[in-house]
Amino acid sequence: MDLRIDHVTVAGRDLDRLVDAFAEAGFPVEYGGRHSNGVTHMAIVGFRDGSYLELISTLEPDADSPWWDGPIHGNGGPCAWAVDVEDIDAASADLRDRGVRVEGPSAYQRTREDGALVEWDLTYLGDGDPGATLPFLISDRTPRERRVRPTGDLDSSPVVGVDTVVLGVPDLDAAVGRFETAFDAGDPELGESPDLEADVATYSDLPVALAEPRGEGWLADRLDEFGPRPVAYLLGYEGDGSGFSDLESGSVGDRPVEWAPVTHPVGRRYLGFVAVKE
Repeated sequence: MDLRIDHVTVAGRDLDRLVDAFAEAGFPVEYGGRHSNGVTHMAIVGFRDGSYLELISTLEPDADSPWWDGPIHGNGGPCAWAVDVEDIDAASADLRDRGVRVEGPSAYQRTREDGALVEWDLTYLGDGDPGATLPFLISDRTPRERRVRPTGDLDSSPVVGVDTVVLGVPDLDAAVGRFETAFDAGDPELGESPDLEADVATYSDLPVALAEPRGEGWLADRLDEFGPRPVAYLLGYEGDGSGFSDLESGSVGDRPVEWAPVTHPVGRRYLGFVAVKE
């Protein structure tokens, strides 16, 4: 399966505060509307390749969310990722045949602020929250442009879209095995990331990096609190730079990263820029 990142999710207790944090860092955000579950609502940072950042919270502060309840109420930030598939029935059946636990496809919807109905199908893979380690699958029922479009000036920005999801995992070898089973992932390149205080496994042909904590520290504490799930997202750019300011240099494996000044709600930078691979 060709993994094309559809979107990644950032969860927090207060959607307005999430929106403000991204806007202050220079990301244009649009309100996306309420989900059909009646509990959650979301906002979007949309990129020109069609991928997007989903900012999500509950409408009522104390409401239990059917999705990512722990990261929402615990201000967990990065929490899930999804990949776009053209034939979700066939993709779901193939993954089931590979021995992956599959739930779906199932139909979902939300209503935009302008009243337009947005409909799609989802398939969840593995155990736990959707998209926590293996991505969940998504396929549009209504035209995709109803669900997402570039926000603000991002339609002409050097930033192309979401390039890589960095997953925090307690056992690197076990996580590598899960991706081999599900997606025929080959042997990854092993390295490290001082920024993440982690040993990392990266792939040349998959938009994911796996990060196992190197002893005690914030990543180990995060895994204890939220379990395996995304800890950072890398946005790809073309040309000489992303066009954003107040960046901090770092790396994930052998890939240089410029970390954006978004720290809410986790208290540390988790959104980075990387040059698009040639």
